[in-house]
Amino acid sequence: MAPQRHAPSVSAWRPAVPGVVEVFHARFTEYAYPMHVHTAWTLLIVDDGAVRYDLERHSHGTPHDTVSLLPPHIPHNGSAATPHGFRKRVLYLDSSRLGDELIGAAVDTPDLRDPLLRRRVGQLHTALARPGEELEAESRLTFVAERLTERLTDRLRPRLTGIGPSTGPALARRLRELLDARVVEGVSLEEAGRLLDAHPAHLVRAFSGAYGIAPHQYLTSRRVDRARALLLAGARPAEAATGTGFYDQAHLTRHFRRLVGVTPGRYRADGH
Repeated sequence: MAPQRHAPSVSAWRPAVPGVVEVFHARFTEYAYPMHVHTAWTLLIVDDGAVRYDLERHSHGTPHDTVSLLPPHIPHNGSAATPHGFRKRVLYLDSSRLGDELIGAAVDTPDLRDPLLRRRVGQLHTALARPGEELEAESRLTFVAERLTERLTDRLRPRLTGIGPSTGPALARRLRELLDARVVEGVSLEEAGRLLDAHPAHLVRAFSGAYGIAPHQYLTSRRVDRARALLLAGARPAEAATGTGFYDQAHLTRHFRRLVGVTPGRYRADGH
């Protein structure tokens, strides 16, 4: 029986997340990439099938539990390693996330068997595919980049959780105050790090440790609370969405239903 053939499909976009040059999702059966280079880091996971590629005259492969990181400026190719092709998700990251000093280590070990990293990269793609979830995506990317750096340097970076009992809660409180002041317009982790003089990963860990919730979850819940007040005051769901910082009405509806149990429209109708 001949292997099932899938029509090639490609989806690509550039999200509003610092450090992400491009998100690229694709399914190919017969297409083979010739030798080429990128100026960005290529972070690759394969969801179906497998890919084989050559990097620095060495052959590599990508089974399901592998995260592949191809460094910038190093030629590589790529083709299907199974008869039915492959389905992959790729992130192209700039040097603000992974420095050039890691290129040599990535050339030596581009394929990382790391179930936690694989899961985190998948979660990052899910967040990147949802407009309006840029803060969550940035948070997840921060920890993905940190773990990649740890693996490539073959030693643990200083854990940014090494914060004393006074500085951890104090930093968490300052971030909460910043989020409270920027509920509608929002704030990126990169900007928050500059304003509070702290590494983004340090911010997330301090906040989560102090309040039991990630910064992006806190901001979303604040926005839903504001949307509830607007809806009860007579605003339409679309107006409540734009007035509280959500990307659109669908974005509000997804989170509103998760946190409140009903859609904004139902909530508004039942409240009058």
